[in-house]
Amino acid sequence: MSIAKVRAYFEAFGIADRIREFDVSSATVELAAVAVGVEGARIAKSMSFKVDEQPIIIVMAGDARVDNSRYKGHFHTKAKMLTFEEAHEQVGHDPGGVCSFALPENVKTYLDVSLRRFETVFPAAGSSNSAIEMTCAELEKYSSNFVEWVDVCKGWREEEQTV
Repeated sequence: MSIAKVRAYFEAFGIADRIREFDVSSATVELAAVAVGVEGARIAKSMSFKVDEQPIIIVMAGDARVDNSRYKGHFHTKAKMLTFEEAHEQVGHDPGGVCSFALPENVKTYLDVSLRRFETVFPAAGSSNSAIEMTCAELEKYSSNFVEWVDVCKGWREEEQTV
């Protein structure tokens, strides 16, 4: 159902034919990386949070994790993820297929700078077995209700890597 919404959304931009659907799950970074055939860091994972009782989406690189202090510094609240039910009802996509496309007007999208390392990334397309390859500029252009690029993640910078 959700992938049909995303497909219709992309039809308006003429890019619906770029959606890839798999015979296997792509619901996690690891599964998506295998399905797409790329390193996990290039999977653009979309996480749903609540800020001032409103749902938001933050799209980040597959190897990035939310840094609580950076998140709080930017959003002025503690990072609180939506439950499965909240994501389904408020975002319109189920976890595993959450993406920044075809969202309700009240769901704002933020893109994390961790994605900018890559020429192209692979966000989900509304289901737990889909993806679409995009440049970061395309991801910004096609994301519903895009607000801004943020720097709220850790674990992806070279200086943060552990040996």
